[in-house]
Amino acid sequence: MRRLLNVDQALKLFFELEENAEPDSEPESDECDDEVDDPLFVLEEVKREGEEEQPLTSTQSVSRRSAERRGRHDMPTRSRSPLPQAAKPHLSSEPWKSDGDADITPECSRFQPRRTPGVQIETLCPQSPKDLFLLFFATDTVSTICANTNKNATKNQHLGKKYKWTDVETEHLYQFFGLLIYMSLVSLPSLRDYWRQNHILSVPLPSKVMTRDRFRSIFWKIHLSDPEEDLKNDAKKGTPGHDKLFRIRPLYDEILSRAGIAYYHPRRELSVDERMVATKAKTGMTQYMKDKPTKWGMKMFILAESKSGYTISFTIYTGKNQTASEHGLAYDVVMNLIQPSCLGTGYHIYMDNFYTSPRLFLDLTSMRFGACGTYRENRKGCPKDRTNALNRKCPRGSVRWIREGPLVFVKWMDTREVSVCSTIHPAFSGETVRRKVKDRDGHWVTREIPCPTPIMAYNKNMGGVDLSDQLIQYYSTHRKTAHWYRTMLLHFLDIATTNAFIMHHEMCSAKQVQPMAHKDFMVELVCQLCGMDKTGVPHSRRAEHIPVPILTDTDAVQKATKGRLRCKRCLQEDNRRSDTPWKCQACGVPLCLVVDRNCFLECVNSDT
Repeated sequence: MRRLLNVDQALKLFFELEENAEPDSEPESDECDDEVDDPLFVLEEVKREGEEEQPLTSTQSVSRRSAERRGRHDMPTRSRSPLPQAAKPHLSSEPWKSDGDADITPECSRFQPRRTPGVQIETLCPQSPKDLFLLFFATDTVSTICANTNKNATKNQHLGKKYKWTDVETEHLYQFFGLLIYMSLVSLPSLRDYWRQNHILSVPLPSKVMTRDRFRSIFWKIHLSDPEEDLKNDAKKGTPGHDKLFRIRPLYDEILSRAGIAYYHPRRELSVDERMVATKAKTGMTQYMKDKPTKWGMKMFILAESKSGYTISFTIYTGKNQTASEHGLAYDVVMNLIQPSCLGTGYHIYMDNFYTSPRLFLDLTSMRFGACGTYRENRKGCPKDRTNALNRKCPRGSVRWIREGPLVFVKWMDTREVSVCSTIHPAFSGETVRRKVKDRDGHWVTREIPCPTPIMAYNKNMGGVDLSDQLIQYYSTHRKTAHWYRTMLLHFLDIATTNAFIMHHEMCSAKQVQPMAHKDFMVELVCQLCGMDKTGVPHSRRAEHIPVPILTDTDAVQKATKGRLRCKRCLQEDNRRSDTPWKCQACGVPLCLVVDRNCFLECVNSDT
């Protein structure tokens, strides 16, 4: 039998149920749920019983029944199913708190890297710039490129293209890379200017390493993948088996494995950001980003160490996938870049508002990774339409924050509103920053204004990819090419040289010695790759460049006259003819070698 309550009893029962309610627990039985009714319905019954019965017209009866039906539809339904175990953030309607309200310090996972952070090679042994560069462009990798390049040149010759070609060897390709790096140090208007002779733009090094035609032929014919396999991959266009990055796949996979944590283990703070490699090639992968300094190019997602800028991992964006992603592109990018099995746990990942989402941060927390980044208010799960929010009238330095489990959302008023989400910081710890503001008299004065802890950490650690871009742009080998995969080859070369320089700097810091400057490191790398010293003289000059007779088998009668050639130095320097029986063993140039005239020695000393 239904028990009827008066108004006071119903209100008392309503508040007792609200205080003792446990949303995460199920009712013990259905019987208990049927015994106690919703107090709102009880109040409505009491009110109806207390009123006198009055006859209603047909119109009033229909209106009341319609109103009751609408009321039942508008009334929230009560579910008997238990709440899900995983916490869903941002479901509460708590107002924004200010910097005067205390926030708890979240419990961060302990930093446990798989290996000791730093260089993972023997730091006590001397490592030259070339040795560090070969860690990324190993001999077997370069040999594969040489084989594919020779195949590509042979294929083009069979197609009827007429040009002079000699198979490229590993040593020649390293010299080719050395000249590319040299061109990033010495900038000239065009490629031909590097081989000009007797000109104001003349430079001595390139012509001593290889001829202009040889360099151009390698640059035009260099190929990273097997040409025969390219045809098979091209036949799969439009199918899931087609690989858009197949033409760079051999070097891409090798650089990705070697540029990662194979030889360098990063510290705790990491950053994720995108990078544009300039090109307008019509590949279907070229992106246009109007807000970037490089608006057209191949888009890359980079994971870099915040302190040094070391490139740990990267992916190339190939366009929209045919299959829709469950959580979106930004979520998948971050999850693919981090490698818990190789990195370890306890790392702090910093990112911008393109990647930040509550779902990503909660999943990173479950993987024992911390995260911090700016966020967009229209993202699903982010707090909005709360009371006590920031507005334009708030003074500079105003702070608002909301904590939803492990997530803290912070807003800070600087010149404009800044929004940051974090799982590793409290909302505010008393930090301040200096800003120039106007006083009452209209004068600019410097004042200390409060700044939230997540924003301080974000500004300090978010610049890892920007630092990597900065180091690459100092001495970049990038130049206009006819094919997009050659552009990516040049960028891989930039990543290798930059990571090699960072490793050199870390090794010198560990040994407490002065590291080389970036320019000096690149100059030394060019000398070692091209086989030259810093004066431009080949290292094998004094070992191989020795005078030998032009003819070795002749009779005694013709020994003084047969086989003599004109001395090259006498002809160029003194403009006179002088025949000599001697020549250089390495280069075959005839030179005088007599008591009163030693042109061979003069050439060696003057490096001509």
